[in-house]
Amino acid sequence: MAEKVLIIDDDIDTLKLVGLMLERQGYQIAVASNGALGLTKASSEKPDLILLDVMMPDLDGYEVTRRLRADHTLARIPIIMFTAKTMVDDKVSGFEAGVDDYLTKPTHPAELTAHVKAVLARTAQARTEPSEKARSIAFLGARGGLGTTTLALNVSIALQHRGHDVLLAEMTPGQGTLALDLNIHEPTGLTHLLTRSLKDIHLRSVDTQIFNHKTGLRLLLSGSRPRDTELEQAIPQMEAIVNNLAAMCTTVVLDIGSGFRPQTHPLLIHCDRIILVVEPIYPTNLISQALLEELETRGIARHRISLALITRERTSLQIPWQQVSTDLGLELAGIISPAPEQAHQASQTGTPLIVLHPAGLVSDQIHKMADHIATFLPPIQGRTHL
Repeated sequence: MAEKVLIIDDDIDTLKLVGLMLERQGYQIAVASNGALGLTKASSEKPDLILLDVMMPDLDGYEVTRRLRADHTLARIPIIMFTAKTMVDDKVSGFEAGVDDYLTKPTHPAELTAHVKAVLARTAQARTEPSEKARSIAFLGARGGLGTTTLALNVSIALQHRGHDVLLAEMTPGQGTLALDLNIHEPTGLTHLLTRSLKDIHLRSVDTQIFNHKTGLRLLLSGSRPRDTELEQAIPQMEAIVNNLAAMCTTVVLDIGSGFRPQTHPLLIHCDRIILVVEPIYPTNLISQALLEELETRGIARHRISLALITRERTSLQIPWQQVSTDLGLELAGIISPAPEQAHQASQTGTPLIVLHPAGLVSDQIHKMADHIATFLPPIQGRTHL
């Protein structure tokens, strides 16, 4: 059966010309002469692709795109924005609204056909991939300064090495450190999304804020401007972001930060596994116990939580790990030894420790922790640990 293309444009000549071009290539054509009619046609026709003009008198192309993406029955229809506008800012606005591709008027028939075929092919491939929602792993520090973010980063890379498609999201507005550690300048991903309305948070808008790191790991980064901490109150946006991330990978790793903050419970309640990062010394053990009790009162049972111990003090000052595990009632995910020189080198070079010192003791401990976490993830067929 021929694929259907809906053309939304207030220029009748464009509707006729483009429609004829695509009909000659074997596509079914539906047309709408304004944005409102286009939305109605999209709902009734369920096209395989929408070719959309920007400048229209009632609803412009950006608003039509936003409304399509906000409708769960239409959100996955690919959109090519077809317009006379050529400015970079206009294209950026289109991609942020949720379009998949961009063409400028006038266009050659061969170019139009090539873009239509490419977008439809990408969409068809995505539809054949498994649609099971990603598993989510959260890292939560009992208190600040324990290296929770560093641990989340390195464990994510270890999981990526095992064949899991991992996306690491730093859900700590105004307190981000990943970008600083990786020498990434001016991260705005999380901040940009949290300042948007809910209807503007969808797969494509989230995808535009993902940073592709040289390790192959994908990152949603938080900035470190203190005033951005106010965005911790944007809980519905955070939940929408995480839901979209779950459709973009097989494993979402969330850096929740430390202690109990506005986003802690709303994000943890949906996670498949929680890694609580603790230092085995007084009073961190008591702080950890209080945090666990608060989580339990909110419906997060301890059997969903594993313990990651960060040992930085000399042994004589530490509480034995077995006692910490027993007192907290948590299964041990792993123990990470101190490596200040390696951590400093990693930060200075912008290279994760597990990559910079792959044969070191700490890297081995991180891999063992990743092995523990991997037991809560679906097995990877045909992939082995690198």
